[in-house]
Amino acid sequence: MRVIHRFVVRNAVVAALAGTALLSAVVPARAQEQPAQPRVVLTAGRSTVLNTDFDVTRIAVTNPAVADATVVQPREILIDGKAPGTISLIVWGGTQRLQYDIVVEQPTPALEQQLKQLFPAESIGVAINADAIMLSGRVSSTEVMLRAAEVARASAPKSSVINMMTVPGGNGAKQVMLQVRFAEVNRRALTELGASFFTGVNGYKNWTGRTTTQQFPAPDFENDKLVFSDFLNLFLFNNKYNVGTLIKALKQKGYFQSLAEPNLIAYDGQEASFLAGGEFPIPFVTGGLTNTISIVFKEFGVRLKFKPTIAGDLIRLHVAPEVSSLDFNNGILLQGFRIPALTTRRTETEIELRDRQTFAIAGLLNNSMTSTMQKIPGIGDIPILGLLFKSKAAQKNRTELVVMITPEILRAGSVGVTGALPRQEEPYLPGLPQNRSIAPPPPAFPTGAGTGPQ
Repeated sequence: MRVIHRFVVRNAVVAALAGTALLSAVVPARAQEQPAQPRVVLTAGRSTVLNTDFDVTRIAVTNPAVADATVVQPREILIDGKAPGTISLIVWGGTQRLQYDIVVEQPTPALEQQLKQLFPAESIGVAINADAIMLSGRVSSTEVMLRAAEVARASAPKSSVINMMTVPGGNGAKQVMLQVRFAEVNRRALTELGASFFTGVNGYKNWTGRTTTQQFPAPDFENDKLVFSDFLNLFLFNNKYNVGTLIKALKQKGYFQSLAEPNLIAYDGQEASFLAGGEFPIPFVTGGLTNTISIVFKEFGVRLKFKPTIAGDLIRLHVAPEVSSLDFNNGILLQGFRIPALTTRRTETEIELRDRQTFAIAGLLNNSMTSTMQKIPGIGDIPILGLLFKSKAAQKNRTELVVMITPEILRAGSVGVTGALPRQEEPYLPGLPQNRSIAPPPPAFPTGAGTGPQ
């Protein structure tokens, strides 16, 4: 019994020592890092051949929708990339087994290849989806950024281009404030000239008469009386001969100027609009069993639309200013409704400016000339004397519109308000003495709260 006991104890000790040795041998092996699996990288839509050092007996892929594999030779495997993604390929041969990571990348868009050919020294990335093209990367200058965006727009006119490229020294600004000045000047000149001869009610030596071209008001006979609706400018009458004349000689000049100063703020790449004017109703007939008249409103006035694109220290602006006014002379009368026409001056342009640089759109002129002449046939054609038997009216209008635009980049972290409200307006009447004047209102914000110097 003792021998057996010793044997059992000795065996237990040996087993314990063997277990400890086995554990010490296994733990370091697990603690060691596994060697990285070999990778095979290819592009979706492309194929590659994988060579092995042994004859392949069996293969398996985790997702055939990403990539598929076919054994074409005992030691050659053809791999076809189908869609972007990463899968595993396991290869068996005899007593050997290997595992590969198959990485299928997104194919390089044709636009990205074209940009690399045009700008080989730039790093421009292209991502395309169904509705938009996104450009990313860092380029060397603003000009390269703008040209690359133009190439992208030309390659897909129906898709929107999102420009995420950056340039050295970019300030990260996201908004643009546009200061716009509309100045309209209207000059008008009018000349009228005409004459009308007449006799009194009793006439002269049994002669009673009147001459008029109907262009200007002339005296008329009513109930044995001479009625004047307008004495025009000159009135002459001889009581002895009972003969008189009315002369219309008028010259007018007019001057009108209007000014609008809107300030607009828009995000980079977003559109903003402004309208200072009104709306006029337009009736239209709606169909159905009973025709009913509905009203829609048409806008008019001073309008501005702009879309800024920030590119480093440059601002690319797409601006469309418009000025329209009601024109009742060329309107129409529809079922008792007087519908005016619209006189519109509109321009649309795209320009690149630096921060706070001003440009002007001028030359929007509108010249109109109206001349009307009426005369009495025959006698009105006689030289010199015929001038007394004809009338003439001439009107000339000239309107000029000037638009001045100044963009300003709102820096990141800017407070975004002015240091004070606009100053108190000067009164039209003579001002009070200095010691009795009204003190100006205090600043609405602390000095220095704005974006620029106060």
